Amino acid sequence: MKRKKIGIMGGTFDPVHNGHLVLAENARIKFNLDKILFIPTGKPPHKDNNYITSNIHRYNMTLLAINSNPYYFLSSIETQREGITYTIDTIKYLKTKSNSTDFYFILGSDSLYQIHKWKDYEELLSLCNFIVAKRKGLDDRKLENRIKELSQLYNSNIHILESPLIEISSTEIRERVKNRLSIKYLVPKAVELYINKNNLYKEQDLK
Repeated sequence: MKRKKIGIMGGTFDPVHNGHLVLAENARIKFNLDKILFIPTGKPPHKDNNYITSNIHRYNMTLLAINSNPYYFLSSIETQREGITYTIDTIKYLKTKSNSTDFYFILGSDSLYQIHKWKDYEELLSLCNFIVAKRKGLDDRKLENRIKELSQLYNSNIHILESPLIEISSTEIRERVKNRLSIKYLVPKAVELYINKNNLYKEQDLK
């Protein structure tokens, strides 16, 4: 039986934006993935959770952003989990649910340089494949050397993704909303309407 190939897009998605969607679609096409699973984080260990928008709003915005793409799916596995959420726990859980699936975790090259700060990163690198999108301003040779190093140390399978550079950040979007600036074309229309309807990012204390 042919093994399935599922891409994983994890992130705070506060809010999800068009850069996320373009990255996921390019990874799906170039690596022949059967689908992309979007997983909004619950309580990430590396961020101040007092300033992260509520799980339900981030989940709803992600759903609105992806529901027109038949290859995109949404999981609440992390937003429903108690306590701090770690990628290693999510990957282990997904692998127990499907022995006939290969998972491809999609991330930017800047995140790859920080992966040694992730919980049990050595085991994580051996559990699933990684698709790394090049980031503007980062040295290609340095990235290739880092991938080679990790592959040799942890028997990891890391692929480089050549993808259009969409320089959008969730931080920038939040700041633009706070300052009453347009976010049109930075996020899907449905997400823009949801942000406005629910008065998100208008105040410093993001809830």
